[in-house]
Formats: sequence, structure tokens, C-alpha cells
Amino acid sequence: MTIQEIKEKGLLLFECVSGSKAYGLDTPESDTDLKGVFYLPKEQFFGLEYVAQVQNETNDEVYYELGRFMELLLKSNPNMLELLATPEDCVLFKHPIMERLTMEMFLSKQTKDTFAGYAVTQIRKAKGLKKKIVNPFPKEKKEVLDFCFVLQNYDVVPFRDWIKAQRYDEERCGLIKLPHSKGLYALFYDQMGTKGYKGVQKNSHSNEVSLSSVEEGEKVQVYLCFNAESYSSYCKDYNAYWEWVEKRNQERYAVNEKHQGGYDSKNMMHTIRLLQVAEELMETGKLNIRRQNREDLLAIKAGNKSYEELLLLAENILERIEFGAKESELNDFPDIEKAEKLLIEMREELYSRY
Repeated sequence: MTIQEIKEKGLLLFECVSGSKAYGLDTPESDTDLKGVFYLPKEQFFGLEYVAQVQNETNDEVYYELGRFMELLLKSNPNMLELLATPEDCVLFKHPIMERLTMEMFLSKQTKDTFAGYAVTQIRKAKGLKKKIVNPFPKEKKEVLDFCFVLQNYDVVPFRDWIKAQRYDEERCGLIKLPHSKGLYALFYDQMGTKGYKGVQKNSHSNEVSLSSVEEGEKVQVYLCFNAESYSSYCKDYNAYWEWVEKRNQERYAVNEKHQGGYDSKNMMHTIRLLQVAEELMETGKLNIRRQNREDLLAIKAGNKSYEELLLLAENILERIEFGAKESELNDFPDIEKAEKLLIEMREELYSRY
């Protein structure tokens, strides 16, 4: 099923502009994000082809099946609650049956954990991104040899340094694994190049050391250690970094480079926004996604505050959210029974025409 099919078959229940434009934080460069709610044809809903969500290739248009939408609302999912609270000027289509879904049915103290929890996740994500920005990986990838060391007396020496000092060719080295040990090998050397040793690694793309057949009685040159765990960890970080480079929004990255704060400023703007929404929720019991402090939030997006300032700001808001939750008049949890009864009634009405 596609978004076009949902509309052509009359299955659309709700559609709106979401994201920065709904929050009142859009700029001329902002994209238009669309979200919506639909319901499945009766046969498909009762059959084996339930579709919970439909989106386009760029994920800037996402539509949720009615049951999935209700399920996420009852879990106090921030995106779904914000969708339900969409300002009227951002609503593109609203089926009359959607009027039955009221915010009061779903708002509860549970939002303290979901909104704040999501914000904390974003802060961790920002820390990870900060690490990528501040610690870029060289394009040339390290090899197995860079994680090999030789044992000398009571010390370890990088294999590359040792072989250079010995004036040996890596290709003439032969390794055999030591029994009852992890990552330890005996290294032999073929001075004449006639013994068929396979070197320490097969090639620069190898993910492990190469073992050779060594005749009994050959003299051990040195003992070698390969730190496979460290190499594996490095490969994961390297691949993650260059995948991020390939997929990152170049315009957004240029902004981050310009302010040189070492963090994703747009990500942090929405993190602070979400925390402020949660704080208001605990204080007033109402969800207002259209922000009144546009200039302050856009200043964060522009990188006008340090990463440390934003972390301190987030921590202070989190403390106020915890305090506000204790005084809040919101119910502890959404009314699941009432919501389920309403969902059944809505489906019965929608399917009555079949």
C-alpha cells in the first residue's frame, strides 16, 4: 500500500503539516514534513496483510494506521501526541470521525517519562554525533597489522616498528597459533624466501592474521599478539563514521561546522523544545506544540550556545519536570478501556459501508 493508494481509495482520516512548520520554527530552508492517519479496508484489516505504517522513500511523509496510531497514543509517544495536537492552520484534512479523539483521553503523567526519556535519548545521540564531528576518522582504514604487537622482555612493541627495526619483509613471516591462549602466536622468519610462509596478513583487507605451515625445529623469532577485539571495535566505529559522512545532511553539517560547537545544533534545538513542552505539560496539563520562544530556539539551532550550556539547560529542565510531575493533576496513565471502546466504535462505523 502507498500513500497515493490511501488517498485514492478514500482511506485517509487525517493529514497535516508536521515538524518545524507545526512548531513555528521553520525557516526558508525548512522542508515540509507530512504526517497522517488512515484505516485499512475491512478485508485487509481482518486478513493477514495488516499494514501499520506507510511512508515515502525519504521518510518525510509518514502515515499511521488507526489502530497503530491509537496504540502509540496510549503509550504517550511524543510524535503521536504532537500529531493529535497539530495547530489548525497545519491541518490539511480531517475526517469527522477523528473529532472523537480528544487530547484529554491520552494525556497523563506518563508523558514525563516518554517526552523527557526521548529527549535524553537525543542528548546521547548528540554526544555520539559530537564524537564523530570532533574525532573524524581518516579515510585510509587501518589494517590488521596495526593491531599486532610483539612481546619483548616485559614490554610490547607495535609489530610495524619491530619489523622495520629488524629490516624484515612482512610477507616472509610465518605464524602459528599458540595452544591454550587467546590472540598469541609464534612468529618465524624465512630469510631465503623458500619456505612458503604466508605473512602476518593475507592482504590489506584481511580481518584476521594469516597462519602458515612451519616445520618442527624452526627457530621462533618472537611472540606476536593480535588484539582482535580492538580491531573489531575500530572497524565498527570506522564504518559507522563513514556511513554517517555519506548520509549526513550536507547543509545541516555545514551549519554545524560553521558554529564549531562540535554538536548537531538542530538536534539540540528540538531536544530543548521537547523538554520545554514536557515541563509545560506537567505545569498546565495542556500540550502546546506551537512554540512561543521561537527566537531562543532558533538561536540554539544557529549554534549560539555552547554544548555544555545546553546540557546544563537540559538538566535544569529535567529537574523541574520531575518536580512538576509530583504536583501535576494529570492522571497517572491514559484511559485504555475508554480508548479501546472508542477504537472499536470508530472501526464499526468506518466498516459499516462495506
